[in-house]
Amino acid sequence: MGKPTGFKEFTRELPKKKAPSERIKDYREFYLPFPEEKIQAQAARCMDCGVPTCHAGCPLGNLIPDWNDLVYNNLWREAIDRLHATNNFPEFTGRLCPAPCEEACVLSINEPAVTIEEIEKQIVERAFSEDWILPVLPETRTGKKVAVIGSGPAGLAAAQQLNRAGHTVTVYERDDRVGGLLRYGIPDFKMEKWVIDRRVQIMEAEGLIFKTNAHIGKNVAYDELKEFDAVVLCVGSTIGRDLAVEGRELEGIDFAMNFLSRQNRVVAGDALQPDEILNAKDKHVIVIGGGDTGSDCIGTSNRQGAKSVTNFELLPQPPEGRPENQPWPYWPMRLRKSSSHEEGVERFWSISTKKFIGAKGKLKKLVTVNVEFTPPANGGRPQIKEVPGSEKEWPADLVLLALGFTGPEAGGLADGLGIEVDPRGNIKTNDQYQTNVPNIFAAGDSRRGQSLIVWAISEGREAARAVDEFLMGFSNLPSKGDGDLPRV
Repeated sequence: MGKPTGFKEFTRELPKKKAPSERIKDYREFYLPFPEEKIQAQAARCMDCGVPTCHAGCPLGNLIPDWNDLVYNNLWREAIDRLHATNNFPEFTGRLCPAPCEEACVLSINEPAVTIEEIEKQIVERAFSEDWILPVLPETRTGKKVAVIGSGPAGLAAAQQLNRAGHTVTVYERDDRVGGLLRYGIPDFKMEKWVIDRRVQIMEAEGLIFKTNAHIGKNVAYDELKEFDAVVLCVGSTIGRDLAVEGRELEGIDFAMNFLSRQNRVVAGDALQPDEILNAKDKHVIVIGGGDTGSDCIGTSNRQGAKSVTNFELLPQPPEGRPENQPWPYWPMRLRKSSSHEEGVERFWSISTKKFIGAKGKLKKLVTVNVEFTPPANGGRPQIKEVPGSEKEWPADLVLLALGFTGPEAGGLADGLGIEVDPRGNIKTNDQYQTNVPNIFAAGDSRRGQSLIVWAISEGREAARAVDEFLMGFSNLPSKGDGDLPRV
């Protein structure tokens, strides 16, 4: 425990942000520098609890009290080793994770939680600035070859772990750049893409092979995978949930990911054709869906110069505090305000879209109705009831559907490789991440369904251990909960 009285002496504090009016002028990250003494003061708030529930809150099992103590005692080199013991990419999670560990923090029972995510980010950025993060090459090569399909967080984590076990790993990515959803789903104002490139350069120096513009079953034959001893599918959950209402075919209605990915390409300097560009400039924008993807659409729309931005959510407005039926340390469904919300949006809850209205094939209006939820009967789902007389028309030039994802693309790899899927369309595996084809494994959103980046990295690491055991009969790769883990 870095400072026994730290949680009494210091209050929760995070880095300041640029003003919304300034940060919407570009797509850069906007948090201002945070002095080292302030970071250490935040680490001092950690109570090094006898039962550190933050571990259970973290899908990776990060050893949080350990690296908080090390930061407070100015042992930054040791802190990055402890952080890397369980997390391959803290520079990603330190920017993008919703921090379930903080909701599980013991201090959060009656005080603001320890700033775990921010400390994580500060550790890894300090380590990069000091050149402490260097390629880690295996002592020997096993002679085994593994293909990883998909270069999102699950694929990258699986690939790095398998490479460090000594296998020769090739990562196939159907897009033109490595990163998956990190590259083309997350706006640059949340994570600039040099953060991915920096880590990929290290992985290449470790011996990993990356093949981009390599779409298995399209421009890369399935037979090419036969040269590998094992294959890991990390293809994500990419099919957006649609909204089947009257007028859906009108021009001006699109999926959130099409909108976000195209803007990321513009920021990257790609020249898009006019019919490829989705732009909110001078438009009334309505984002349907109140999650992280919807929030990203709000921030992007404001940066593009939208005339107005409105956000609809079907569910009722959650309370600001922790609901009684979601006690600590569980993740609470409470009202959250993102940085994009700060930049300008009107938010509405308990509202359902009835139809779209257009003229000459183009969207002009949207019609909604307010809804009420009745308690579930016999443990079933709550019933949704429309409120009579609550219909309303809204001006709308661009509607973005941010309703979540239904699963990986139908057919595709599963059909081509003879892989079974579950009733929801996700790749079906046993508890060792193994599909019905013995040498083919799966991890991440394509296996468990749409989830968090921290779960994707955890799945990639666990799948890598399972693959290593399959190939070698045993594995020295760490597994979540191993305790005092090596730096791998």
